[in-house]
Amino acid sequence: MQTVAFYTLGCKLNFSETSTIGRQFTDAGFKKIPFEEPAGVYVINTCSVTESANRKCRNIVNKALRSNPAAYVVVVGCYAQLKPREIAAIPGVDMVLGAGDKFRILELAEDFQKGTNACVFNSQIGEVNTFVPAFAQGERTRAFLKLQDGCDYKCSFCTIPLARGRSRSDSIVNVIANAHELQEAGIKEVVLTGVNLGDYGKDQPENFFDVVNELDKRTQIRRYRISSIEPNLLSNRIIEHVAISERFMPHFHLPLQSGSNAILGKMRRRYRRELFAERVASIKSQMPHACIGVDVIVGFPGESDIHFEDTYRFLQQLDISYLHVFSYSERENTHAITLGGVVPKPVRHERSKALRSLSAKKRRFFYEKFVGHFRPVLWETPHPTESHLMVGHTDNYVKVVAPLHSAKLNQVTAARLDEVLPNGNMKGTHA
Repeated sequence: MQTVAFYTLGCKLNFSETSTIGRQFTDAGFKKIPFEEPAGVYVINTCSVTESANRKCRNIVNKALRSNPAAYVVVVGCYAQLKPREIAAIPGVDMVLGAGDKFRILELAEDFQKGTNACVFNSQIGEVNTFVPAFAQGERTRAFLKLQDGCDYKCSFCTIPLARGRSRSDSIVNVIANAHELQEAGIKEVVLTGVNLGDYGKDQPENFFDVVNELDKRTQIRRYRISSIEPNLLSNRIIEHVAISERFMPHFHLPLQSGSNAILGKMRRRYRRELFAERVASIKSQMPHACIGVDVIVGFPGESDIHFEDTYRFLQQLDISYLHVFSYSERENTHAITLGGVVPKPVRHERSKALRSLSAKKRRFFYEKFVGHFRPVLWETPHPTESHLMVGHTDNYVKVVAPLHSAKLNQVTAARLDEVLPNGNMKGTHA
């Protein structure tokens, strides 16, 4: 039996697509094995949001070939769309598939025999206009369900429209069918994913609110989470629905990118910080217990000390729960790379460090609000290093560690939240 191993770089959407490609292989008779083991075929799904993601791709290819120098190596994903020839030049790579062809490995590879040169299949991104459904079922508890792909926004720092093409969506019929499949597999929590999730429905009769409403009514999944949604696309209607829903969790992740309106303008974002603050206030007024995560980029061209301090103070005052902090990374073929006012990398590092420290304080403050309270926890896995413990998340995304009860794994049960541990997790006690 042929063996295949997978490695995914980047976002939850990539994980859902890797999982779908994996099912294609297993349906064709391949045995899926861990990436660390010698496999006959390695498939690497790449990201290209940052420069480091590109370097990681080369490192992962080398890691695969150390396990099996004779392996057939396939590289797909965003980096493969943007830099196919660069990847093809990496020694040992046999096939490179861009956005329009990444689900056609079995069709295009034929017998998976290594050749002298890599085969490259890379359509023009303007020709990539079909939607391929995907969902990741990597663990029994949680799954990622792809609803939307591509992006019509033109943020000045971003290569995603060049890597994934125009916005396109799955039909509600397919979304519901995939959710039912996950439900039958025993999945308790589904995370809805997409490149620009709130833009769902530009090519469909329905919009994102319709998907949320239909999933709530027509499936029995215990929990849904919205992975990330642009603040200008998060309508009050969606917030109001989540506030009264038993299935959609009080957890939002909103990309801000900068708390300075001047920098938001240079980034070509479609909102200003006042709208962002309004969205946060709307969520908290209806769900005071809601968890709100925020994406922010530091070191964008032209970001002065004053701009950064403006961002820091804005975030400090917002009633949010944690930050995902990214240092600006120069990307070819973006408008941002032509802008002046380049921020030195040491300065980017210091600003990133400052915001990560703020994030830790925000998370601890959010967690401490619930000490002594009982909340429903989905117990996901045994603790990775402490065999007598188990790990789960509350409805509002507090990470809880409690004594291991194997019968409670993949179940939602009440737990008392006792104290915030030094590592930032919450210690819990079973009810």
